[in-house]
Amino acid sequence: MAINRKVQTLDEFTLQQLRDFPKATGELSNLLRDIGLAAKRINVEVNKAGLVDILGDYGTTNIQGEEVKKLDIFANNQLMGVLRHGISCAGIGSEEMDDFVVFDDETSNKSKYVCLFDPLDGSSNIDVNVSIGTIFSVFRRVSDLGNPATEEDFLQAGNKQVAAGYVIYGSSTMLVYATRRGVNGFTLDQSIGEFTLSHPDMKCPPNGRIYSVNHGNFYKYEEGVKQYITACQKKDATSGGPYTQRYIASMVADVHRNLIKGGIFMYPGTSDRPAGKLRLLYECNPFAFIAEVAGGKATDGKGRILDIVPTKLHQRTPFFVGSIEMMEEMETYVK
Repeated sequence: MAINRKVQTLDEFTLQQLRDFPKATGELSNLLRDIGLAAKRINVEVNKAGLVDILGDYGTTNIQGEEVKKLDIFANNQLMGVLRHGISCAGIGSEEMDDFVVFDDETSNKSKYVCLFDPLDGSSNIDVNVSIGTIFSVFRRVSDLGNPATEEDFLQAGNKQVAAGYVIYGSSTMLVYATRRGVNGFTLDQSIGEFTLSHPDMKCPPNGRIYSVNHGNFYKYEEGVKQYITACQKKDATSGGPYTQRYIASMVADVHRNLIKGGIFMYPGTSDRPAGKLRLLYECNPFAFIAEVAGGKATDGKGRILDIVPTKLHQRTPFFVGSIEMMEEMETYVK
């Protein structure tokens, strides 16, 4: 059987990146491969969720006050487990846990990186078989190597990220990650159990025809947001073509689609939640980093998401992300 050597696995790709930078230690590559391993384990459970007792609520709420799904707990444990047993992560922060966790052992204390993640974004859709995903973010530590990681390592502005990415569990399972060199997508080849490079050097189209927002909250949005949504609804052929509203209520799926096809995703603050609902560290920072590297833009409606210096682990923020020309048009209304 002929083997297509033009297809690179995630491991081969990260090793190739190391060859381009002889002084690199390989820690970041190891960390990304660890996340890939956890994603494959999560994917197995997601795909058989309807056959085993893993659907439904776990019976507790997380720090956000949201009901925790059983798969949330499984995904969180898988990510924490592979990173704890690896050699490239000093600690983790998770949307599902009240506080960060430090891997306080000799090897981990020497690690340069910490990782933050939303183990299973869109988990409210688990029971109805809608695409869900994992979001992650990697920071270089600011505390002294050799000592345990500190809260200061996790409360860094998003512009300090060295890598960020997501995994989408859908009709195919795909891992997308960004470093400052670019954004690359890997699709899981089930026949060999490996993520293979399928979307090299991803770029967000500068414009699009898709806007994603929860119309059910329309009357709770501030006036500028309502005006922009109304303008999207009135687009016609004379303005370059009509806009289409697409909203899955699974952020990974919505932003992934818009990244590939062009579009804008909006989760504004509301009259009852002016600070927004999405988490800055676990959801917004990673996607803002990915979008900017791919040529897009991300803001909180007032300024760049990546410039926000967080004050707490579970900080929330309004969030707008997408194609740069659509974002600039939106800002003329919102600002």
